[in-house]
Amino acid sequence: MDLKEEDILGADIGRHWYYRAKSAALRRAVASLRPRHVLDVGAGSGFFSRHLLERTDATAALCVDTGYPSDRDDSSNGKPVRFRRTIGAVDCNLVLMMDVLEHVDDDCGLVRRYADKVPPGAHFLVTVPAFRFLWSGHDVFLEHKRRYRLDEIEAVLRAAGLEIVRGSYYFGFVFPLAAAIRLASRNSSEPRTNLQRHGALANGVLTAACMAELPLFPINRLAGLSAFVLARKP
Repeated sequence: MDLKEEDILGADIGRHWYYRAKSAALRRAVASLRPRHVLDVGAGSGFFSRHLLERTDATAALCVDTGYPSDRDDSSNGKPVRFRRTIGAVDCNLVLMMDVLEHVDDDCGLVRRYADKVPPGAHFLVTVPAFRFLWSGHDVFLEHKRRYRLDEIEAVLRAAGLEIVRGSYYFGFVFPLAAAIRLASRNSSEPRTNLQRHGALANGVLTAACMAELPLFPINRLAGLSAFVLARKP
């Protein structure tokens, strides 16, 4: 996840409409898998893997990020959370790559590297920012290298040796508003985040809009701010 966004939201991150909605979409995307041991790549604080430990039957999480100053062990909901700068082979059945691949030069290579570390049958849940035409100072601020159409990120995962289970867009209900804001500022490459704290009313309305979209989330291949892909190592 983007640590710059977490720095902005601080302790309120779990209540922010964007992260509440994204966490709900994550749970829906992996609900049928019954995740057990989660490997969270580019995990930052481990927000999403901690969420799964708190809200599902997942039993442990291994968070990997080259930005950690040192290795350490923690817990969430009484379940172990290990933070590591590097790892070898690991036994897990779910790999999270939440807003990671847009930050690296070789997205396919990164997926392949971790696919080589997990057993056959392990699933990958990957999210990336959608649509190049939405590029703005927000992407510059977050140090993104690209945005993806759904078919593009699916092609990356196939090239890395994974099988696509399903893919869809999310944040479709707020897409028109967000697109209008992004397009209005597209001529400026000044690094500037669009993420901000909102009052209770605005946060509640945006949360409700995204939650109302959840029933359509699995079949939305039309538009959204994020692309979600579930893939499997054969």
